[in-house]
Amino acid sequence: MLAAAATSPSTTATHCPYCALQCGMNLRPAQDPQGGVEVVERTDFPVNRGALCGKGRTAPAVLSSHVRLTGPLIRNHATGALEPAGWEEALRAVADGLRRTRETYGPDGVGVFGGGGLTNEKAYSLGKFARLVLGTSQIDYNGRFCMSSAAAAHTRAFGVDRGMPFPLEDVPRSGCVILVGSNIAETMPPALRYLTELKENGGRLVVIDPRRTRTAEQADLHLAPRPGTDLALALGLLHLVVAEGRVDEDYVRERTTGWEEARAAAMSHWPAMVERLTGVPVPQLRETVRMFCDADSAMVLTARGPEQQAKGTDTVGAWINLCLATGRPGRPHSGYGCLTGQGNGQGGREHGQKADQLPGYRKLDDPAARAHVAAVWGVDPDVLPGPGRSAYELLDALGRDVKALLVMGSNPVVSAPRAGHVEDRLRSLDFLAVADVVLSETAALADVVLPVTQWAEETGTMTNLEGRVLLRRRALTPPEGVRSDLEVMHALAGRLGWEKGFPTDPEEVFDELRRASAGGLADYSGISYRRIAEEDGVFWPCPGPDHPGTPRLFLDRFATPDGRARFVPVTHRPAGEEPDDAYPVILTTGRVVSHYQSGAQTRRVAELNAAAPEPFVELHPRLAERVGVADGEPVAVVSRRGRAVAPARLTTAIRPDTVFMPFHWYGEGRANTLTNPALDPTSKMPEFKVCAVRLEPVTPNDPAPSDG
Repeated sequence: MLAAAATSPSTTATHCPYCALQCGMNLRPAQDPQGGVEVVERTDFPVNRGALCGKGRTAPAVLSSHVRLTGPLIRNHATGALEPAGWEEALRAVADGLRRTRETYGPDGVGVFGGGGLTNEKAYSLGKFARLVLGTSQIDYNGRFCMSSAAAAHTRAFGVDRGMPFPLEDVPRSGCVILVGSNIAETMPPALRYLTELKENGGRLVVIDPRRTRTAEQADLHLAPRPGTDLALALGLLHLVVAEGRVDEDYVRERTTGWEEARAAAMSHWPAMVERLTGVPVPQLRETVRMFCDADSAMVLTARGPEQQAKGTDTVGAWINLCLATGRPGRPHSGYGCLTGQGNGQGGREHGQKADQLPGYRKLDDPAARAHVAAVWGVDPDVLPGPGRSAYELLDALGRDVKALLVMGSNPVVSAPRAGHVEDRLRSLDFLAVADVVLSETAALADVVLPVTQWAEETGTMTNLEGRVLLRRRALTPPEGVRSDLEVMHALAGRLGWEKGFPTDPEEVFDELRRASAGGLADYSGISYRRIAEEDGVFWPCPGPDHPGTPRLFLDRFATPDGRARFVPVTHRPAGEEPDDAYPVILTTGRVVSHYQSGAQTRRVAELNAAAPEPFVELHPRLAERVGVADGEPVAVVSRRGRAVAPARLTTAIRPDTVFMPFHWYGEGRANTLTNPALDPTSKMPEFKVCAVRLEPVTPNDPAPSDG
């Protein structure tokens, strides 16, 4: 249970280290001889109002020296083991490895891979470090796997990407919410209350998911489409909106462009055809349109389901088109929003970790953007490299074009698609350095491992899924053998010839970030640490100290040159890999409530690990009968990329043509051994949610699973 609210001056107000809700919590010294901190309820923060999931409640467990790194490690290449080392030796080894690679292969021989959990200050500094100190274009981050398709669709339609253009408090005030591909009851449980309040207020909830999840059980209507057909489903709904005369013609005429082309594309997706493609009956399509259009206000919220596809940008675009045609965006308690997953997935891509972006959500190939940021950094714009490879493309190039890699806050050995191949690529590097809080599966492959501070041991800002910039405060002194990522970058920059420009004080870094973002789409220039603390966070854009921030975008105009939203015509197309005789079943992946992302931290928390100790394969009893596997028995899932084995979990809550695996584990049950790295052409998002597999019963004499 949470401790009671505290009044002691030693209590520190801060935020959970996990998902993009960034729930408010208080920390106070633990009533324990071993010290540390305990979580205390913080009811005054508006996002979660005191509620926390099990991950947030147990977050201090990862601070323990029993589970985290407390000193640098260097690989002894004679024995192959990682051995303790001093900081000077470790930093010298990293600097030498990066310098040697640059001198041999050029700047783009070195890559940088960041994380969506890094604070804004660390994300900003990492982008600057890559482009100035290393001179490389080869930088991206695991947030590319989170909501890059929604980001691309947002920008295409609205001119700006902010996951939710309105605060969560608007959700219960809406008349109808369509939730697409999100199981928030397990991925961000404190947010479930918004859907509960929606229904208590008389609003309707439609959940679209191939599984009847805990979230779908709350719905007035649950649609269970075949994975990979969300685009056809959205187009079928828009077809019905047009056919039934429910288009908001005044809104379309006054606030949008491109309607006729988008309308024509939707009209080729007639209801019977959509039923054949998706498996969703036409009466359910009509009922969804009735609920959505009869409500005075309505919104669509999407998550990884429609995004993590090789057509994710167009899929999200189709849902945006549905919202625009019915006059929802920019109106009270209405519109389109994306539920960002990672803790700082929003801020992480706004300030330079992404391969094609500079701080303030500026484009790296824009001469004006380059000139502005270069002036803040005190360099000539010509020294800035151009756009580099996206996340999977960068990982795929390791050992070939990219010979050395610096990883900060990511575990691609578990989280990347075609993970066996990615692991092979990491092993082929000339040099790998990893900065992390635990010895993740990726860190275990490194030549040098640098132990860095965690959320409760450092101050920094995060930007939650609403676009609310928050302050996480330091509550603990880190162990003696641990340094912050900012200190690591400062030390490496100095050893590589940059004595200035990489401060270790996070507030100093944030003040520079404010200047670099000024005038950009994600303008933080009016936000300060003091203001965040006084206002429970500030919504960007906030272009000046007297600006109130922007909780709700698009009330007057969209962020396009003419102020109008853009319809984009899209049409359904098959997934990158469709089932066939050899691989007749669809695999989709996701999360469980007790674990987070690659599980590198949550698998080290005893309470969470006890609740979900191992991977599993969820499948329908009819499919299990055909395969010849019983509940609890091991079953092999085989794709064109490899083979994974985990216990079968039988349930009627999933489609008979689909299996589900959570992706939090390494080893023989690693779900991402199987997933398809087919990329969306616009966002470069891999197709995690759809791939063709076959199932095989497992006997004691079967060979161990392997990666193809």
